[in-house]
Order: sequence, then C-alpha cells, then structure tokens
Amino acid sequence: MITTVYGKSLVEWTAEYPLLTPILAGKPVSWFNPKIAPLVEALNDIELGPQDVRQASERLQRFAPLLAQVFSEVAAAKGIIESELVDVPSFAQALCERYGIDKPVRLLLKKDSHLPISGSVKARGGIYEVLCHAEQLALKSGLLHQSDDYRCMAEDPCRTLFNAHKIAVGSTGNLGMSIGMAASRLGFAATVHMSADARQWKKDKLRAHGVTVIEHAGDYGQAVEQGRRQAQADPYCYFIDDENSKTLFLGYSVAGERLKQQFEQQGIVVDAQHPLFVYLPCGVGGGPGGIAFGLKLAFGDHVHCIFAEPTESPCMLMGVYTGLHDRLSVQDFGISNRTAADGLAVGRPSGFVGRSMQRMLDGFYTVTDDELLMLLRLLNQTEDIQLEPSALAGAPGVAHVLHESQGYLDRLGFCNSLAASATHLIWATGGGMVPASEMDAYLGEAH
Repeated sequence: MITTVYGKSLVEWTAEYPLLTPILAGKPVSWFNPKIAPLVEALNDIELGPQDVRQASERLQRFAPLLAQVFSEVAAAKGIIESELVDVPSFAQALCERYGIDKPVRLLLKKDSHLPISGSVKARGGIYEVLCHAEQLALKSGLLHQSDDYRCMAEDPCRTLFNAHKIAVGSTGNLGMSIGMAASRLGFAATVHMSADARQWKKDKLRAHGVTVIEHAGDYGQAVEQGRRQAQADPYCYFIDDENSKTLFLGYSVAGERLKQQFEQQGIVVDAQHPLFVYLPCGVGGGPGGIAFGLKLAFGDHVHCIFAEPTESPCMLMGVYTGLHDRLSVQDFGISNRTAADGLAVGRPSGFVGRSMQRMLDGFYTVTDDELLMLLRLLNQTEDIQLEPSALAGAPGVAHVLHESQGYLDRLGFCNSLAASATHLIWATGGGMVPASEMDAYLGEAH
C-alpha cells in the first residue's frame, strides 16, 4: 500500500489538496479552476498565438488538393478533413432526466468521432503533423516550393524521397491510426508503438495498411518513451511526440475557426448573453488542449472549456490542480490507469499543455467506466449514434456545470438560468471506425 509520494505522506497530500481524497478513492469529482483568466492575460502562458493557428489553417488549404487525390475519403470534401456538428435533443432530454436537470438544455455533438481517414479526433493533429514533415522534407530537397501545386507530392520524385524516411509514434490507438494511415499512404515507412491497453482491432487495421505495430507490455507513457528512444537512434526516423508536439497542438487548434464557421452557418450566437460550454475528453492533453486553444481564439472569453477524464486516469486534473503537471504520475499515487476508455488511459499529462493552458481551462471532472458505458448505450438508443467509451466522457459535463457548488458560475457572473440556456457542446473523439462486433460488446457491457 502506498503511503508516501514524492517525499510527502498521503495524509500531507490530502491535507494540502483536499480533492485528492475522493480522487484517490476512485470517486467522480469536479473541480472548477480558480485561476481562470481573461484570454488576453492567459495568452501570456503560451508561446503560440493567432498567427500560428492561421499558418496551420493555410497549410491545410495548400494540402487540400493532395489530400483529395490521395485519400478518396475526402475527395468529395475537396481535401478538407472536417466533421459534422449535430443537435442531439433526445440525448439532451435523457441526460436531464438522468442527472436531475430541471431546465431544457441546448446540446450539440461535434462528431470528430467520425472524421474521415481515421475515424477520430486524432485525424486533426496526427495527419497535420505528417503533412508538415512531408512538406519540410520536400522543400529541403528542392522537390517542392510553396507556390507549387501540392499534388506533385504524390508523384514519383517525392514518393521516392518519402520511401527513404520513417515516421514513428507512441499511442493507445487513435493517434497511431491517424499517423500510421496517413504516413503509409504518402509513402513513409510508419511504425506505431502501442500500449498494452490498445484495442486489438486498431492494431489489426494498421497492419492491414502496411504499418508496423510494435506492442509494449506497459502503458501509454512507456510505449511513447520506448518509441522515442528507438527513433532517436535512426537519423531517418521522425518521431511524433504526443506529449510535447506544438505541431500536433496547432493541427488540433484549427478546429476553433472551423467550429465558428459552422455556428455561423447554423445561426448559433456566442456572446456574453449566449455563452458556449465545451466538454472535451482528455488523455495526455494534446488534442483537447489544441482544440481549446483554437476555441478561445475563435470565441474569446465567451467559450468555457472543461476537460473530462476517467476516474482511473485523472492525470491532467491532478497535474493542474497540484501545479505539478508532468512531474506527476497517477500510478505513483496508487491509481491504476486502467480504464475502458482506452484512448484516455494516460498516467502522466503533457507538461506543455498543462502549463500553457492552465488559465484557459475552466475546469475538470472525472467519470467512471460504468457511467461511460451507460452513456454509450443511452446515445445509441436516443440518437442512433455509436461512439467508443472515451468519446462519451464529455456527456456528463453539463450536469457538472449546472449542479456546481464551488462558486464557478458566480465568478463568471452567470446566474444558473443563463448557464442552462447557454449552448452546451460535447466533443466526440472516437468511434467512427469501431467494428460492429466491438460496438455490440460495448453495448452489452452497459448496465
């Protein structure tokens, strides 16, 4: 039994950080960040800005013709990788009944779970970083100029160049799917280092696309570390580092301006009287961190981003709450890091995301595996939408906000009725490619 962590007893830890008591007991908790700051102040914490997101958006536009040619999945969309934004009124009503919410709630679902090519939110950052690396290699070799038609990168000279290079990543599944499938399609030799909790069907699908999958007995952090070490020994291997990559982060951040466009098309207003609450499942933090950054740039202080984690993998919550960030591992506190939400099974958070976003994130909460599976079944029953367990982590968010008792809404200057009449958005992160047999098993586990 663990009694001492980082030189302090658990009694000392819980005395200093009372929320650790229910966290260590595996109970669902919520914590609303007292250090949330206006965007103009919070931007001082991060070395990136609007110009970086704009450059990422422009790069994706340059690559769109190539993507449309190489990936049939986005040909009709002219090479733009984007997901639907849908109302889920029946699910919203079911959540209100389940969580005792006595006011009607406007609830939207952002279906990054069904993004083309890899069927998860990781298609945003993962494919973007592969494209960045391909562009840099081609520019450096003289085979490409920014004024060129980027479809030349599918021709023999560039493919020969890419064939001589490798791309590697460590993943619990979805990031590996995005990077492996994109890299192999462009001609790179792709290797995905996968943790023990990765789903077998994801490993099989990658191998079917010519990707080398190396399985590790440990968790996500160990898979990343071993993959990083192997890549460092090979000068022709580029390692995509989910824990620290600013390129991945920027790929995700473009989602903010894309969502703003969708809101404008649907006539959804976001301002002081019409706030937006967004609930984002969180693993290591790169994906939700980048999306939250993009959302803050797009909607300013009128958007409120809240991260959701499994009760057995609350690494970002603990990192920001204690201020330890990536110096902390949940396993060191005796938390298992074993969860049905395999995409969120991360024991150590991204220090880059935690430190950069610590004053832009409104709050955090945790959810049990049993609740995730029940919500999975509820969404299937009410809206006929199928997601993997991790993608349901955002669903309880509206209840945590409307039932909060920490003075969070008062600090925002909101009455409860304004929060209830706000737009609430669940960011669905994965599930679009889950085989029918796997989905049936998830549905059967819900009770």
